[in-house]
Amino acid sequence: MGNNKGRIIFLNGVTSAGKTSIVEALQDREDIFFYVVANDLFQEMVGERYLRQNYWKYLSEAVMLMYHTAKLFSDRGHNVLIDGILVEQEEMRPHYNRMLEILRENPLDVVEVWCPLELCRERNIRRGDRYETQSEEQAAMMAEGIRYSMRVDTSQYSSAECAGQIMQTLFHSMSK
Repeated sequence: MGNNKGRIIFLNGVTSAGKTSIVEALQDREDIFFYVVANDLFQEMVGERYLRQNYWKYLSEAVMLMYHTAKLFSDRGHNVLIDGILVEQEEMRPHYNRMLEILRENPLDVVEVWCPLELCRERNIRRGDRYETQSEEQAAMMAEGIRYSMRVDTSQYSSAECAGQIMQTLFHSMSK
């Protein structure tokens, strides 16, 4: 691995676990700059009609292109945050292994963004743009055997505190 490649930090967790809030907290920091690629952003690249027609087919293509985009940024020396979820669906299988293959030559850390499912359910209801059981359904589809570099718990720590834990653990950065 070339030392000039940017780090890729994959924030993996179910919807409403707090990934995007942590991304925003990381982007607010002054010690390191990240580009962000996110499942939600790449899903928006697909027309609604096609998502209604075959959601997983088109989403899986967009997600794989997201990983190639993260690789491109990293190859050019830029740090990247992936705001995503490693769920296994027929159209993506084996999703986790395909992601690892695309990013095999890049410095990658997968961070588990964890929150009790009951709290995710409450957050989904409050948000209004997710359905109540969406987090539980995603948890049931989560890839098995994911090698995590670390875990952050958004039920115990704020987004900024989780961002600080990530920076301290993965970048050995002490500043806030």
